[in-house]
Amino acid sequence: MKRWIQGAIGFLLIGGGVWWYGFSLPTTLFAAAHSHVLLDRNGRLLSAHIAADEQWRFPELDTVPDKFAIALVQFEDKRFRQHHGVDFLALARASYDNLRAQRIVSGASTLSMQVIRLSRGNPPRRLDEKLLELLRAWRLESRYGKDEIFKLYASHAPFGGNVVGLEAAAWRYFARSPDQLSWAESAMLAVLPNNPALIHPGRNRQRLLAKRNRLLQQLYQQHILSKLEYDLAVAEPLPEAPQPLPQLAPHLLNTLAAQEPGGKRFRTTLDAGLQQQLDILAQRNGERLALEGIQNLAIVVLNNRTFETLAYVGNRPVADFGADQGHAIDMIQRPRSTGSTLKPFLFADAIEQGLIAPDSLLADAPVNYSGFTPQNYNRHYHGAVKAREALARSLNVPMVNLLSARGVEPFLMQLRQMGFSHVQRSARDYGLSLILGGAEASLWDLSVAYANLADRALQDRQHQKTFWQQGRWLQSQPADSARIATLSTATAWLTLDALLEVARPGDESYWEKFSSSRQVAWKTGTSYGQRDAWAIGVTPDYTVGVWVGNADGAGRAGLTGTRSAAPILFNTFSLLPPNRSGFQRPDWQMTEIAICRDDGYLSHGACATETAFIPLGSHFAAITPYHPRIHLDASGQYRVTSECERVAAMQTRGWFVLPPEQAEYYQQYHADYQPLPPWRADCQSSANPVQEALSVVYPQNRTQIYLPRELDGQLEHTVFRAVPQNPETLLYWHLDNQFLGTTQTFHQQVAQPAAGRHWLVVVDETGNTVRREFEVLMTPEKKQ
Repeated sequence: MKRWIQGAIGFLLIGGGVWWYGFSLPTTLFAAAHSHVLLDRNGRLLSAHIAADEQWRFPELDTVPDKFAIALVQFEDKRFRQHHGVDFLALARASYDNLRAQRIVSGASTLSMQVIRLSRGNPPRRLDEKLLELLRAWRLESRYGKDEIFKLYASHAPFGGNVVGLEAAAWRYFARSPDQLSWAESAMLAVLPNNPALIHPGRNRQRLLAKRNRLLQQLYQQHILSKLEYDLAVAEPLPEAPQPLPQLAPHLLNTLAAQEPGGKRFRTTLDAGLQQQLDILAQRNGERLALEGIQNLAIVVLNNRTFETLAYVGNRPVADFGADQGHAIDMIQRPRSTGSTLKPFLFADAIEQGLIAPDSLLADAPVNYSGFTPQNYNRHYHGAVKAREALARSLNVPMVNLLSARGVEPFLMQLRQMGFSHVQRSARDYGLSLILGGAEASLWDLSVAYANLADRALQDRQHQKTFWQQGRWLQSQPADSARIATLSTATAWLTLDALLEVARPGDESYWEKFSSSRQVAWKTGTSYGQRDAWAIGVTPDYTVGVWVGNADGAGRAGLTGTRSAAPILFNTFSLLPPNRSGFQRPDWQMTEIAICRDDGYLSHGACATETAFIPLGSHFAAITPYHPRIHLDASGQYRVTSECERVAAMQTRGWFVLPPEQAEYYQQYHADYQPLPPWRADCQSSANPVQEALSVVYPQNRTQIYLPRELDGQLEHTVFRAVPQNPETLLYWHLDNQFLGTTQTFHQQVAQPAAGRHWLVVVDETGNTVRREFEVLMTPEKKQ
């Protein structure tokens, strides 16, 4: 019976010991929250969030620097590499010293035992706790290697105040990463966890200095330090109070932390030096803009070769996000009205589809699309302009006409293929206003799309990318997206070549006069109501995107892309290295064509031609619509037909002729524009009535006219305009059967119609008649 009991007790003891050894060590040693940490491309700290428990506790280190590891072993656990969690020699020595002193004067905790103690929240020092530390230290050594134990200690040791872990301590006390610490700094941090309170000013800091120097002396005696290294180390002063951590790119950290809660180290592609310069630039410009009631701005810089983000200023830097005027919002990721920033992509799409060549004329005259009447920013018209000029000057009317020809739905599909993630509504919802700011996009999506234009333009025959690239700010992110690239190298180059002609602001307007100036293909945008100002530019190496406005959407007078955002754009480029080269024309992917010099369409043999370049394999086949062949008499002054002149006596010429509504505006900017010659008197009866056009330019048929009130409450007047084939023709104007007057040469008629629907009738002296129906809207009269 006794043997059975002894056996059972023995079995329980052995089983309990096995259970204790196998299960006493928790699977997760440290469950405390960690800080989110943002590092630049070289490992430099950009910013960090304090952990949920108000401690600066960075995620666990990947490696422990040699200087700190050597200093720590020398100070805390000289036989760390030899023992298996418990140093029995140190334990015997400590026991002897403590018994002799009748109090605890020496400890024998190894680094492994200290890791166990830290993982249990520093419990009271009792014998049972010490025994538990011994057992778990053994278990720790069987689960982890020595280097891993080093990392656990270095990541969780206390370093005074709310600073936990070597990395947080290195940045808080010395403003540098652990691997850049000197011997003196490493030694100080090695001794500090033994008594973290010594770091506080006024609390026996001489004791901390003495402990540090004693450790340095031991390292010198062990021949780890040379005499010179030792002398220099002991001469270094202790740090003052903990330094604030840097706050660079805080909006990017906020965005990443929201995606991955729980504390993580984010290794970014940012450049800390450039980020710091742009923070200063943004702060300086932000203060200037704030005086105008403009509170927010954002800047992003991309490398066009790698699609890495080099700088990320999500909003105007301020000392306190709490004094909130939207400064905490990451405006790089916030969708806003695009203004004119999508026009380059429409231009590129139209060239890729063969709708136009870069020099093709686009109509720039009053037009109405089912009630939508676009206007240029300055409310002037040019009659007709080359497509590349319309893009460079950001003219609204030609671009709306081009979108109408291309179609809203196919252009939307192209935008989505390019990565515009916020363009999700239907073509019917957007309509033609899509190209004038009717859509929304983030500064990020726009900047990446422009960077892709540069990337496509720089492709060569041997290195052509299949996929559209996606921007990245983390080193672990891939650059390739799943979207197939749909723009050719030639199309991208032609688009950027047009954007090189955009007029620059201020001192930059003279950039072409200096050989040292960099090529920047760039575009501005201003949203309706002056709520958003954009400026996005590309060089062969970099893309810079700038947004300026108010996060709450409030508009401000004078807020425009050219005035508010463009200066920041070019100031940013001045901080970047100069271009290695310009955008070289990709002749290998282009073909030459002969176009009419006046209108940019293919010649049919009746116009003066010049050479133009279009993408190889382009479907562009539009024959000039503006060069009809006309027949003149022998003098060349009058038009004739075979009914009034012998064929042998006729001259046949091609004549550049624009529709009347375009010609009226075009000739204001082109003094050399020649209208069609008049018919010879004896040929009037045989003239083609279609060619005797009388056109009413304003108002267009079935449109709405808005009449505001003057300061005195009276309605403003409106001006009707017409264009006869012969300017000297008399025109007779009637409004709702009431005669308004007669015009000659300058055919403009002032009127003040009442609210409601009206009929305008214009008759020339030969009886040609044009009717227009329109509706007048007006501002309500103010009550007295």
